[in-house]
Amino acid sequence: MKTQDRRGTGQDRKAARRARADRKAEWKAEWKADWAVRKAEWRAREKRRKECGEAPDYGRGPMGPPNAFTLLPWLLLGMGAISNVIKGETPNPWIGALGLLFFNSLYVTLVFRAFDRRAREAASTRWCLAALGAVTCALAFAYGGNWLLFFPLWGLATGAVVRGRKLGPVMFAVTGLAGVIAGLDEGWDTLGIVYGTLVSGMVTAAILALSETVKELRETRQELARAAVDQERLRFSRDLHDLLGHTLSVIVVKSEAARRIAPRDMDAALAQVADIESVGRQALTEIREAVTGYREASLATELDRARGALTAAGIEPVVRQSGPPLPPQAAALLGWVVREAATNAIRHSGATTCEIEVRSTAERVRLVITDNGNGVGSTPPGSGLTGLTERLAAAGGTLVGGPAPGPGRGFRVTAELPVEPAENEESR
Repeated sequence: MKTQDRRGTGQDRKAARRARADRKAEWKAEWKADWAVRKAEWRAREKRRKECGEAPDYGRGPMGPPNAFTLLPWLLLGMGAISNVIKGETPNPWIGALGLLFFNSLYVTLVFRAFDRRAREAASTRWCLAALGAVTCALAFAYGGNWLLFFPLWGLATGAVVRGRKLGPVMFAVTGLAGVIAGLDEGWDTLGIVYGTLVSGMVTAAILALSETVKELRETRQELARAAVDQERLRFSRDLHDLLGHTLSVIVVKSEAARRIAPRDMDAALAQVADIESVGRQALTEIREAVTGYREASLATELDRARGALTAAGIEPVVRQSGPPLPPQAAALLGWVVREAATNAIRHSGATTCEIEVRSTAERVRLVITDNGNGVGSTPPGSGLTGLTERLAAAGGTLVGGPAPGPGRGFRVTAELPVEPAENEESR
């Protein structure tokens, strides 16, 4: 009976071992398959980045950037000391075991705090590093031999925690202390300990500093990309506001005119409807150009359109222009100002007259648009003239809008821009 029980127990153990082996093999297969999938995805992502002309994203591949876990395997340098304690070759082994426990605990704490800037710069981290140095010196001085290999680990922790200008003096102090204590035990054979301590600290600091620089550059690149997207959205929203505000105002004015004159003059009403169709088609073309980013307003074109729109709205336009020809950039910016001011006069002013005056010299150009309406110039801040003010400020100019001076009512928009010679602009 006992023999059968033993056989049964042995078979159960064999079955349990086979089950554990099967689970282990299954886990390894799943891990390898997952690794292969992640590696293939990373390679495909890098291939797409290369085709798009972007820089390789080394920090996000399968290996990833350095972290605290990459510094933990260096604790294997202390295996010789652990072996001495286990074999009883160390005097007072309980003291040595406690020293190992303190050293490993402090080392792990430091390498994890080294990758958090706030924790790395805290005073408690400095005290932990000093305590690690005290434990290292005490163990090395008391036991020597394999215990001297804790000096390179102390140097590694120092390179991970201390950054900037303080690193050099601190590392040389750590290296000098390692050389003195190791020299008392090993004599001239201590050069390896000194070299290992210095190199481990400096190389670790260099790698971590490079990794942080790459991370900051990546974040800066992402921020610049987000800023570029925001800038493009702002540009498109401004262009869309300026384009549609003017176009819809003209369409509304001409539609009202067609409705008023249709009962008594159908031909004139049909002419207004034809103008509405033309304005709509032109608006579609301008919106397509605005989407692609290639549309630039022309001052001469916008002046002609402003004349037509103001006349259709029952506002008498008075346009005066003097001075040399303007470079394309200045003319384009002033074209947007003319479009916005004319649209505001039609929609808000209730004016009967609108004067547009352009005066240019070799250095500056000045545009003044004045109406005799009720003094209301634009919609609330955030659109229209506010966006144009930002555009002109970016080009070194100014835009001011407010009630017109004098006893009468009205609104005045004044824009000034520096002028570059037209031939210089063309040569660019």
